[in-house]
Amino acid sequence: MLPEGHGLHPGHGKLRGFIRFFNLSTGAFVRVHLPIFRDHCVLDSIDGLLMLQRDHDTAIRLLHPFTGDILDFPPLETLLRYVSPGSISAASINVREDEIVSLVFLGSPAGMFRAAYAISGDQQWKVSSWCLQQIFSPMAFQGKIYVVRDRGGLTGPEVLLIDPPEMQGTEPWLPLPRSIAKCPVSAQKEPSLYYLVECGSEILVVATRFGNPRKFSVHRLAHLMLGKNNVLMTCIDGDALFLGGRNLSVSSKAFPTIVGGTIVFYYGKEHYFAQYHLSSGTFSPASSDGYISEYACPCSMIYYIYTCCYRQQWNKGQLCFQGKMNKWRVKGKWRMGVSLASYAMILVYGVLFTYVYRLFTKGWMQPID
Repeated sequence: MLPEGHGLHPGHGKLRGFIRFFNLSTGAFVRVHLPIFRDHCVLDSIDGLLMLQRDHDTAIRLLHPFTGDILDFPPLETLLRYVSPGSISAASINVREDEIVSLVFLGSPAGMFRAAYAISGDQQWKVSSWCLQQIFSPMAFQGKIYVVRDRGGLTGPEVLLIDPPEMQGTEPWLPLPRSIAKCPVSAQKEPSLYYLVECGSEILVVATRFGNPRKFSVHRLAHLMLGKNNVLMTCIDGDALFLGGRNLSVSSKAFPTIVGGTIVFYYGKEHYFAQYHLSSGTFSPASSDGYISEYACPCSMIYYIYTCCYRQQWNKGQLCFQGKMNKWRVKGKWRMGVSLASYAMILVYGVLFTYVYRLFTKGWMQPID
């Protein structure tokens, strides 16, 4: 879904019920009339479907934007005791052979990630018996959720897989997360950040040193699962990887202003979009706009794509770094899953988690083994 900018969120009166979508692989743009946004807001995009929250009862609904088909799931308000809906970090859908559709998403009250899950038509969400700490870069891929967990000296950085719910009689249950790969570590064992991103039909693991994003390495998850941690990628078939709250792969053939074979990220030290060139190991500004301005101005396509990495601005019709982060101007008391406070909490956790856990990895937590 294309963020329009200027606060023109889906359902805004000036849009007259129309929403625009764009394909990151082909560059195609489509304009669709979706009056459902009069009383719904969007929380996430999953495999081309929109995860919506209905205003008056917080019910979750999956919408196919081009056919209008809808699947109904329980209200978010049944989860408030266990999972913070405002910190939804990844969601996945799975369709079984018997056509049972399940939805799973991760939420984090105070940094304790739990999974909520339900089957279409259920009246209430179920919550996982387990919780996860010190995880980052969760992503959905082919009906499953992948996350990176780093517990320091306990196990080292690893990729965990959360399988879709299984049926036990007539009730679904969620299996324990399982470790499927060890992440690469530097020879100096310096603190690192890891990002998972879908590129083509596979998952890539991007690694960089914490606090010094001047050197990146890219690995295929399939190689890491085989213990091949020293096999690096220097070519990603003309794509660019955008790193943020969620990570995206973008075709440079579809968007001429995007440079292929690069990793695009926000370089906070210099306050601009930087791009790291995999082939040469160098980096440069990613946008001809130069340094980022906080004032509204004509923007390159990079701003629109990068905004899609941050749900709490993307769904409000805002662009990253263009003006202040706004609350919902309408129906804010119902749209608890996308509040400003939740957005601030996600930013705090994203910045501090990687550093703080290094200080407290000796015995204070009881994570899943």
